Parts: sequence; C-alpha cells; structure tokens
Amino acid sequence: MLAFLLVAATMKAQDGKVGYQFLNIPVSAHSAALGGANVSIVEDDASIMWTNAAMLTNVSDKSILLGYNSYINSSNLMSAGFVKAIGERGTLGVGAQVLTYGTMDETDETGNVVGSFKANDLNFQASYSYLLSDRWSGAITAKVLLSNYAEFSSTALGADLALNYFDQEHGFSFSAVGRNLGGQITSLYDDGDRESLPFNLAFGLSKDFANAPLRISLTADDVTHWDDVKFIQHFVLGVDILPSKNTWVGLGYNFRRAHEMKVADSSHWAGFSIGAGLNVKKFKVGVAYGKYHVAASSVIINAGFSL
Repeated sequence: MLAFLLVAATMKAQDGKVGYQFLNIPVSAHSAALGGANVSIVEDDASIMWTNAAMLTNVSDKSILLGYNSYINSSNLMSAGFVKAIGERGTLGVGAQVLTYGTMDETDETGNVVGSFKANDLNFQASYSYLLSDRWSGAITAKVLLSNYAEFSSTALGADLALNYFDQEHGFSFSAVGRNLGGQITSLYDDGDRESLPFNLAFGLSKDFANAPLRISLTADDVTHWDDVKFIQHFVLGVDILPSKNTWVGLGYNFRRAHEMKVADSSHWAGFSIGAGLNVKKFKVGVAYGKYHVAASSVIINAGFSL
C-alpha cells in the first residue's frame, strides 16, 4: 500500500476533463474546521471515513453518522455512514453521500425556457481499515459514483488508499492518503469522451502538547498537481483548542483556497474556517463554517451516535 502511494506521488495530472469534483467538498465538520483537507487528526469520529479511512480503527463499534453541508445557494450535500468493528483489528465503514443541485431551467438553443430539470451526484462507498501494529493502520475504500443531470447520466468506480502512524504516548500522528483512484465506466457525453476522477494525494501531521490544550496540524494537499500552483498553496494549517476531553474548537487556513477566491485583491475571508464539537456519552455533534465560493458560505453539520 505504501509503495502504491509513493508511485502515485510521481503521477502527472491526466489530460482531458476531470469530473466528480463533488468528492473534494468537505463532509467531516472537524476536518472542515481545520481547513477542509485534514487527514491526520485521531478522534472517535465516524466522519473520518470521508478523509482517512485508516483511522476508523479508533472509532467506536456500531457508530452511526449523519452529515449536512449547505454548499452553494440551492446545492446541498448530505451524507450518512455506519462503522462496525470486525474482529480485534479490523473495522468496516460504509457510507453514502449525495449532492443535489436543486431545480434549474431547461432552455432551447435560443435561450427560451422550455421546462425544468434536476441534477445530482452520488457516492456509495465501503472502507476496510486494519490495525497493522500498535501504531500503524491502513485502509482501502471502494466507491461507486453516479451522476444524473436531466436525461444524462454517468457511472464510475473509484478507490482510496490510506495509511496512518499514531504514537499516542507523544501525541503524534502522520498520514498518507491517495483518494479517487479509478475511472469512468459510462460517459455523460454522446461522443463517449470520458472524465477522469479528481485524484488527490495528501500527507498530514498532527501533534498534541502535553502541557497545553492544543493540537496543531499541517497538511500537504493535492501534491501531484503543480501547474499554476505555488508551493505554499499546497499547505493547510489547522489548530485544535481542546478545553476538555469532550469538546473541541478548530481553526484552519487553506492557502490555495484563499488565493483562488481572491476578488479585487481581497479573499473576503475565504481560506479561513472555524468549527466546534461536543461529545456527550454516546452522542457526538460537530459544526463548521467555511467559504468554498466567493458568493456563498457553507455550514457543515455532523451528528453521530454509538449504539
């Protein structure tokens, strides 16, 4: 698995269209609060299946997760997941997410409105995480992707590979994640022109401090794509303030998002994110705020329960 990720790090961006970009929208409130790309925080949080399935071994058995992201205007991202322990070292996580774009006008070639249509993207995935040793865990995730835009549709198969090293004694975590390997089976286009998946290779570090209620994270995101992207724009900073074992407050800054959403020399706070979470016995809730478009802000909510 590690060798495969290292080979993937040398891959160049593929030519042609890249579809299924909804896979890059944050689903985990905690990861979103830390900049939207974090892959290294170790928590009993089932939403980690969307960012780094290798850490599902730290999630409570029989955990249920529901998620909501008020993405842009009438577009909403909804998700659900379930995590189950398999033996002493294995963990299974299954999940689904759907991005609905609302109702849009259908027009003819001259711009006359002739009706309306709906569009959505769906992801069904299953992850298996295994505790390789006391500190190492790995995971593989299989995905079935569907897009439906009016009478047009497409399908694709994808996979994620993930590794995590966690030294609990020193509060140190390191992760490597390769997301969205795979390809399209059927195309939206009549000419059969197929889209590639938005492959993303990310590395992350997180460190707790014994004498302070803080955890700092640094993520190197999308490290295989360098065209028109400066070195610093691949990095995401995150800080967790941990007042107690049952609460967290997260702050993040995404350099690339701040740059790409700059309008009139101002990013209008794009790139910054904030969130908080509370764990009460078997119930967990997290909320995050971020800006993923210059014209709108997003609120991400996760609610989880352990049976």
